Amino acid sequence: TRPLLEIYSASGLLLASLPWKSGQLVQLGWTASEDLLCIQEDGTVLVYNLFCEFKRHFSMGNEVLQNHVLEAKVFHTEYGTGVAILTGAHRVSLATNIEDLKLRRMPEVPGLQKPPSCWAVLSQDRVTIVLLAVGQDLYLLDNTSCSLVTPPGMSPSAGAYLQMAVSFNHRCLALFTDTGYIWMGLATLKEKLCEFTSSIRSPPRQMVWCMRPRSRQRAVVVAWDRQLMVAGNSSECIQFVLDEDSLLVPELDGVRILSRSSHEFLQEIPEPSQEIFRIASMAPGALLLEAQKEYEKESQKADEYLREIKEQKLLPEAVRQCIEAAGYEHEPDTQKSLLRAASFGKCFLDKFPPESFVRMCQDLRVLNAIRDYQIGVPLTFTQYPPWDPGGVGWPQQQTWGGSAWGWGLCWDLPAPSLPPQVQQKDKSDEEVAQAINQKLGDTPGISYSEIAARAYDCGRTELAIKLLEYEPRSGEQVPLLLKMKRSKLALSKAIESGDTDLVYTVVLHLKNELTRGTFFMTLQNQPVALSLYRQFCKHQERETLKDLYNQDDNHQELGNFHVHSSYSEKRIEGRVGALQNALDEFYKAKNEFAAKATEDQIKLLRLQRHLQEDLNRPYLDLSLHDTVSNLILEGHHKRAEQLYRDFKIPDKRYWWLKISALATRGDWEEMEKFSRSKKSPIGYWPFVEISVKHHNRYEAKKYAPRVPPEQRV
Repeated sequence: TRPLLEIYSASGLLLASLPWKSGQLVQLGWTASEDLLCIQEDGTVLVYNLFCEFKRHFSMGNEVLQNHVLEAKVFHTEYGTGVAILTGAHRVSLATNIEDLKLRRMPEVPGLQKPPSCWAVLSQDRVTIVLLAVGQDLYLLDNTSCSLVTPPGMSPSAGAYLQMAVSFNHRCLALFTDTGYIWMGLATLKEKLCEFTSSIRSPPRQMVWCMRPRSRQRAVVVAWDRQLMVAGNSSECIQFVLDEDSLLVPELDGVRILSRSSHEFLQEIPEPSQEIFRIASMAPGALLLEAQKEYEKESQKADEYLREIKEQKLLPEAVRQCIEAAGYEHEPDTQKSLLRAASFGKCFLDKFPPESFVRMCQDLRVLNAIRDYQIGVPLTFTQYPPWDPGGVGWPQQQTWGGSAWGWGLCWDLPAPSLPPQVQQKDKSDEEVAQAINQKLGDTPGISYSEIAARAYDCGRTELAIKLLEYEPRSGEQVPLLLKMKRSKLALSKAIESGDTDLVYTVVLHLKNELTRGTFFMTLQNQPVALSLYRQFCKHQERETLKDLYNQDDNHQELGNFHVHSSYSEKRIEGRVGALQNALDEFYKAKNEFAAKATEDQIKLLRLQRHLQEDLNRPYLDLSLHDTVSNLILEGHHKRAEQLYRDFKIPDKRYWWLKISALATRGDWEEMEKFSRSKKSPIGYWPFVEISVKHHNRYEAKKYAPRVPPEQRV
């Protein structure tokens, strides 16, 4: 009577089964390394391999244990496979990487009394966040706060959110509401890509993205009980009727549709295939394919097609199109037809490099083999990795139990075996590393990082580090060094590579691994990493930036930090307080100019507050120039004079400001009175100019006699 846990291949062959003897299951999911995660109601996660062999277990924490699991999601980021839990207390807890388990409790949504209608996990700028919908409200939960967000361009009558979907690369987001409205945009919620309104308003069973890498076509697939709809940037949609209940699995370049009896793949047609097989296509690849077919028929049309391609000098492009299109086709007959066309076209080219053709034949041989139902791994060409010792071969050979299929695939492509020296323990690490390098050298296709990983698995960490010295790709060195807990060495390698993304990856790993003090001291010895981390903190963690400046006694930057912070203060007392802190730091930095400017700003803010209270007019946040100008425009000449004296405004600037404001106000009497108060530091020609500008020639004539002859135009 116990339930059974069964694992099938993608072709429906039973791989293994297991009577389930543990607790109530809430969610199943796969890791990037093809381990099965079984998430129970009490927050325990059991890990099995493909053959139902138990590997380990871990817990999602006491809070999850006490409140139980309502929903769970398995997600993938650059850090690895993660697990997110929604508890019975309507709180979200997550672990970004189950291999290095660190639980995070996300902030609470204010006033949440019932489960959210939908939620999703996003990865942005190396930070994992949660998007959660409650009715018509959308909340964004990050490490420190919960904020209410509104997608740009969202229709006001859109209604309550029912479903959301994040794209495979975490860059796009789709939202479905109870009015049938679908919003599609960037996951950063800064830009809307398109929208669509469906005639079906009932909650969908699933909604996933369907898009290809580097394609401009974006679409979501929405599934109800027996109906499938594809909607994108068009005003129309595509609908399919399903024969039975199905499950959608989003992937890198499409969507898999799984049911009890079928496995289908829905994707945008790749561009080379579109070019060649479009009706009445005149693309060079299409003409070359027709030429090859006519040649087999011994028809003279073959020469006509070839001549047309060669006259346009597009024969190399035609060959490349046919080779590339062959990779995207799943039917071997179509693959052969395209490759025959490419081979036919190569005969008429003198210097076409054969590597791409040979490589495609090898790749298709592997892909067709693993797509066989006995193996059941229907990879697309986009998902198929370039050959290296860690690609299709070594891990899959172990996964498939060392079968003839596995070993056949392993040796189908030109890849050497892992050196036996890795296993030798009677020689020093230096000797073994040199021996391996002398044997393999710089042979194309060799990955020293893969050999180093094997050495690390054998317990020879120092040998692995020495082997990594021969690895030319920093992107391969750094992840393994992090796995070996050699974070400081990984940081040095990342900095040497000049790859800022790699440096950020290591720095954020160090931040999670080390204590705060040790982390800061480590960055002190790496100026490049420290500079990049400061840039990160400026946009993501302002308070951490303050701590960095405090540790360095960098009073100048601390002053700038407080000035910047003052603008985020809504109350005037808070703003003045932040500026006072900045003033103290500028004095410590001995920056008299910045200190005087800050002091004047504090004095101006306080005066503006009094003016606003006394005159009931908006003066806060105006510049000194605008403050004086507004006072004159409103006739408060004594107050303007007081600011002129208090802030030591230069005479010329003040006279220009005052006569401009008086002319705008139309107070010509006061302007004439002001002109006679003392000798004008700017002369009297400006009085004439401003009067004429305001169409008052009568006033201009008053000041013209006082202008020296040499200044008159």
